[in-house]
Amino acid sequence: MQLVKTKNVKSIVKTLESSISDFMNSEKYLKYLRVMSKFHGYSMNNIFLILMQCPEASLVAGYKKWQTLGRHVKQGEKAISILCPCIERHKRKVKDKDKKPVLDENGNEVEEEIIFPHFRIGNVFDVSQTEGKELDLLEPTLLTDSVEDYDSFVQKLISISPVPVSFEEVEGGAKGYFSPSAEKIVIQKDMPQTQTLKTLIHESVHARLHSTKAMEGIKKDRMTMEIEAESVAFCVMTACGLDTSEYSFPYIVGWSSGRDMKELKASLETIRVTADEIIKELQKES
Repeated sequence: MQLVKTKNVKSIVKTLESSISDFMNSEKYLKYLRVMSKFHGYSMNNIFLILMQCPEASLVAGYKKWQTLGRHVKQGEKAISILCPCIERHKRKVKDKDKKPVLDENGNEVEEEIIFPHFRIGNVFDVSQTEGKELDLLEPTLLTDSVEDYDSFVQKLISISPVPVSFEEVEGGAKGYFSPSAEKIVIQKDMPQTQTLKTLIHESVHARLHSTKAMEGIKKDRMTMEIEAESVAFCVMTACGLDTSEYSFPYIVGWSSGRDMKELKASLETIRVTADEIIKELQKES
């Protein structure tokens, strides 16, 4: 999928919003989450823009940034367009209600600074579009596929959990739960390692986003809360280098179809911000 040729902010945003709905099926949504796990520090809009233009992107940077890393963009490569926030500052003279200049104690006209936030088009390139010095590390990896650091990772997740965590027998076949009233997480003990990790992250997200305090004044249906928790868990697991191919979202289409663009984007941004927070917290604990 290509961006429209007229590269102005309005046309890009229009293309972006029409494409977000198109991504809301199980297969495309998982692909979006995998890209998010790589670029969790980017805004939701820019993650979609990167995915739309370069689905296989793994590490992006600007032209000059690549040069500082000892690499250069290969001739003929097409830039990936993203939205960059900008701030314009202008000064104007202050006037009173009668539109007369306001003077300071020295008789000089008082000025005020007016800030105009807006966006401009920025260009980045994926590492696959560059050549030069080898990079030691393309992206942070917290765990190996073998989960050989399993015990350590569990302790890291417990240390950053907003509520206490215990491992017990859970009735009813559930793999775990977060109790808002008791402010605790309970995980079914003796599960396979990857299932334990994913469940612990999933319930930790509920504790962060869906506690009584966090939900004060906010209304979310149960499916939205499950989508948020499962999506963040998927992103974090992927960022940790764990195989999450068995996880899917068969109900993603039904969930997204009943939501307007504003509501949908709000949940996607919540997912991105929360995944970014957890990944950064885990990196600090390493």
